[in-house]
Amino acid sequence: MKFIDEVKIRVIAGDGGRGCVSFRREKYVPRGGPNGGNGGAGGDVVVVADPQLTTLLDLRYQKQYKAGRGEHGMGKDCHGQRGDDREIKVPVGTIIRDAGTEELIADLQTPGQRVIVAAGGRGGKGNAHFVSSTFRAPRFAQPGEPGQDRELEIELRLLADVGIIGLPNAGKSTLIAAISAVRPKIADYPFTTLVPNLGVVGYGEGKSFVMADIPGLIEGAHEGHGLGHKFLRHVMRTNLLIHLIDTSKIDERDPLGDWKTVNRELELFDRELGAKPQIVVANKIDLPEARANAKILAKKLPRQYRPLHVISAATTEGLKALVQVIGQRLEEIKRQEEAPRDAAGL
Repeated sequence: MKFIDEVKIRVIAGDGGRGCVSFRREKYVPRGGPNGGNGGAGGDVVVVADPQLTTLLDLRYQKQYKAGRGEHGMGKDCHGQRGDDREIKVPVGTIIRDAGTEELIADLQTPGQRVIVAAGGRGGKGNAHFVSSTFRAPRFAQPGEPGQDRELEIELRLLADVGIIGLPNAGKSTLIAAISAVRPKIADYPFTTLVPNLGVVGYGEGKSFVMADIPGLIEGAHEGHGLGHKFLRHVMRTNLLIHLIDTSKIDERDPLGDWKTVNRELELFDRELGAKPQIVVANKIDLPEARANAKILAKKLPRQYRPLHVISAATTEGLKALVQVIGQRLEEIKRQEEAPRDAAGL
């Protein structure tokens, strides 16, 4: 399946039906009076967050969505039927903006959440609506109003608790495959991972978190180099970043070089993303040179990022302890977020 996370579509709501000009005509009922019914409202275009979807692929091939128009009013006080709504299903985590004004219309973060992105036009009033004690025989009715017609920019940002970041071939896919049920493609060449992968990781009795494996970053990613910049939006919603480093390849003269490169790209892409909490992990310590380099890296790492966690995603060494640390850190972050809300409620 192709992973599509950006599309532009056009949505057209239904026009309202026009009101009717009609007069009651029956035997033995002289001057029966107006009985023109109202037109029906046009249908809305509604976007629905569907938890079964993971990509915007369907919207890639159908660029226009139109709701039904309202029926016109009729005589004998018959009102027109409302037009049918048009539903568009998107994955949870979808952001919708007006393409013309860049206005944020909706951020769908809850399964089943619905939002009207184009409202149907109101139906026109029939002449029976305008009858009054001083105006007994109106001979006019309203036309229906047109429905909204707008272009939308739709962007998907995956919902995950934890995002794995790092240079290409750091072992991100191997890590997520080792601790979850997801099975991404794994190979020993750069940019094996072309799309984000999501996996659910259990770390206690009934406890779990969602982890996202993001394609590797390289220097200049924020300017469009490599693949990583295209998918950085998917770690925007995460609460915690796992910064994975292949210590078998670090330069002993500059052990923090790879770590600084990735952090610089995060900062240049988005300041808030660069400030997210990180757990720094040294990978591939099953290799002798990687284990030795990890000790050097641990000494040079800034104090706020210590301790350095050492693992081998390939042999699963250190993974159980790392998963527990991630779970505990997420619980701490959640408590810190809830504290201000609890204080405000007192």
